[in-house]
Amino acid sequence: MELRNIAIIAHVDHGKTTLIDQILKQTGTFRENQQVAERVMDSNDLEKERGITILAKCTSIQYGDIKINVIDTPGHADFGGEVERVLNMAEGVVLLVDAAEGPLPQTKFVLTKALAQGMRPIVLINKIDRPDARPDEVLDEIFDLFVALDAAPEQLDFPVMYASGRDGWASPEIDGERKDLTPLLDLVVRHVPAPKVDREAAFGFLATMLTADPYLGRVLVGRVHSGTAKVNMPVKAMGLDGTIVEQGRLTKLFGFFGVDRRPIEEAIAGDIIAIAGLQKTSVADTVGAVELEQPIKATPIDPPTMAITLSVNSSPYAGTEGSKVTSNMIRERLMAEAETNVAIRVTETEAKDAFEVGGRGELQLGVLIENMRREGFELSVSRPRVLLKEENGVKLEPYEQVVVDVDEEFSGVVVEKLSIRKAEMQDMRPSGGGKLRIIFHAPSRGLIGYQAEFLSDTRGTGVINRLFHGYGPYKGEIAGRRNGALISTDQGEAVAYAIFNLQDRGMMFINPQDKVYQGMIVGEHTRDNDLEINVLKGKQLTNIRASGADEAVRLIPPRKMTLEEMMSYINEDELVEVTPKSLRLRKVMLDPNDRKRAERAREKLAG
Repeated sequence: MELRNIAIIAHVDHGKTTLIDQILKQTGTFRENQQVAERVMDSNDLEKERGITILAKCTSIQYGDIKINVIDTPGHADFGGEVERVLNMAEGVVLLVDAAEGPLPQTKFVLTKALAQGMRPIVLINKIDRPDARPDEVLDEIFDLFVALDAAPEQLDFPVMYASGRDGWASPEIDGERKDLTPLLDLVVRHVPAPKVDREAAFGFLATMLTADPYLGRVLVGRVHSGTAKVNMPVKAMGLDGTIVEQGRLTKLFGFFGVDRRPIEEAIAGDIIAIAGLQKTSVADTVGAVELEQPIKATPIDPPTMAITLSVNSSPYAGTEGSKVTSNMIRERLMAEAETNVAIRVTETEAKDAFEVGGRGELQLGVLIENMRREGFELSVSRPRVLLKEENGVKLEPYEQVVVDVDEEFSGVVVEKLSIRKAEMQDMRPSGGGKLRIIFHAPSRGLIGYQAEFLSDTRGTGVINRLFHGYGPYKGEIAGRRNGALISTDQGEAVAYAIFNLQDRGMMFINPQDKVYQGMIVGEHTRDNDLEINVLKGKQLTNIRASGADEAVRLIPPRKMTLEEMMSYINEDELVEVTPKSLRLRKVMLDPNDRKRAERAREKLAG
């Protein structure tokens, strides 16, 4: 059996999952009358809602007598650890770029990893039918990117295809025949080498992805690097340094057929398979025959750059909406997540009911909390903080490369806001259509909570993309949120009349009849200090009839925030309360007297 292994890499939202849908349809993976969900590879609820790929997925197609394994990779930098390891399973990559947006930071990130592994990418310029498509300029930008990333001469000689993934066609010429995806598949077979493997050697398999199955336990997905795997054969697992992790048997083997995972009796070198039967083996470990001596080289996992503290929900409404509220349940869930999601690190804090969770960014941590919330958990979440490190007595912090596409009229406010957040501008150039592309290097700390501000500053027209750049010198104090909070003084249901009378004090976060409690943040003050307000106070009723008819209560709609926006909105002394039905903001100390005492103690220390 001839094999080809390819990964499809692209910036988020450039259309790779939609393209895979069309490849599966055209190669007969689905029957003519089969009902297929759109973006079939994004199987997780959150992936469907957000329209992004969070987990790498594997599928395969039969093209003539060749089996092509196709891996759909995440496009977000927060899931970058996934991308790097996935590329180890493939011999070739299809680099997908939007014909209007051109290469973006994620394109650069995934391409850097592919070029470093010596791959020769196929460039696919997608969405060619967009009215604002500019394929020739985009091709020049891609070539410049390859040069900037020090691509070797044979990598610079890349084949180019033009396509519309949604309409299911690809062509080597911009105005060529627009029929189907056969030209792309032919190019993959011609351009991507078959796996170079030794099928006679001892069995060796590198674990690249880890999933949990309720019936099989841990299921490891990866590529057979050498030899043949057979069901029930004895194996050992080794870490990156060659230490033995465990010994066991391959109780089940699975191959990928279309979007299904089916049991198989044996697997040969070069193929991508899933194995079950091992209890401790994780990503980047090697599973091999007992006689295998050396572990397979693998990419170590990127360290987390950001952390949040998750603790038991301690609000007056704790336990009224969720079924999983104890610290033991939270601990078990986080430990299970850390087992399958290698980019997340969980440590217990001294207070036994709180856990520090480290990850690559707000999005990744937000996705974990959103999944837990849907499973019935209640949690308190702290503001994300960056993880600093020290080298030779110098304090270092993580920096990100920020690429901003904005209309020219908004460029001034964006540059000003980012410089307040200690970002340094690297480049500014027109990108056509009255837009500018500005590149900054900014400390990750300064970007926490900037997304929402950026969208309101650019009236929703700007696009911001971020990418981990490296560690740099600590930049000192960065100003946080300027406005204070409006804090509820009492517990009960909010009253429309009270909200109406308090509207001039600031922007509200709650609707009438929402449940509130003492210490809960119900809005943002127009000034920089916190203000305690009573949103439960109804109208005083008297038996004297008013001469004028009651004026109708007109309420300004409250500001609604997503989980990630809330996490980055809060200050150090505040928390986000997360339950299956509600997201609330609150002070860490609910009692106003406790807050005053803590404030006095802080001032004493500072003074």
